[in-house]
Amino acid sequence: MIRLALIFAGVIALIVSGGDARGKLALMLGMPGLAAESIAAPSVKGVMLYNAGDYAAADDAFRAAGRNSTYNRGLSLAATGNYPLSRAYFDAVLFANPADSEARENRNVVNALIPALQGQGNGTGRIATLIIATPGGSPVAEARRLGKPLDEGKRVADAAWLATLPDDPGEFLRLRLRDEYGRRLAIGLTAPDKGDPW
Repeated sequence: MIRLALIFAGVIALIVSGGDARGKLALMLGMPGLAAESIAAPSVKGVMLYNAGDYAAADDAFRAAGRNSTYNRGLSLAATGNYPLSRAYFDAVLFANPADSEARENRNVVNALIPALQGQGNGTGRIATLIIATPGGSPVAEARRLGKPLDEGKRVADAAWLATLPDDPGEFLRLRLRDEYGRRLAIGLTAPDKGDPW
């Protein structure tokens, strides 16, 4: 009888005492939704709402909590279906702690749910690129000028076409280096040649 009276008095004291104590009691009784109503801290409230299955409200609470709930916000964003932003939050966690295996695993799961981006090709299997500056010119001055698009599919890399190519690795490397130099020059990563300084 005394034990029952003490338990009853303890429960009454917890209910009357304040929000966090009531929240802890509700959580211990397995009612995270009720616990969330009593807790003021947004990061803890978000966890309670997430456990109760109210993912949108949990996401709002984690948003209000700020930086200390980055991992939890990644979970709530994934639960609400915002996969790209969820992946960004897991990337932020991994940036701060690259050894966080749970964040890496969750990021991989979320990443698998995001449809792959597909670029536009030019008809020959190459990625369409536009040169926005000519070699030797200023990329800033020519930023609005679009270069000539790549070949529109006139040539297919089949066995007959490959047989016409010379087997000269040195020439291929020279042409590849020239093209890479032109690409870097066009986007402003390399300074143009200034000629002989003497």
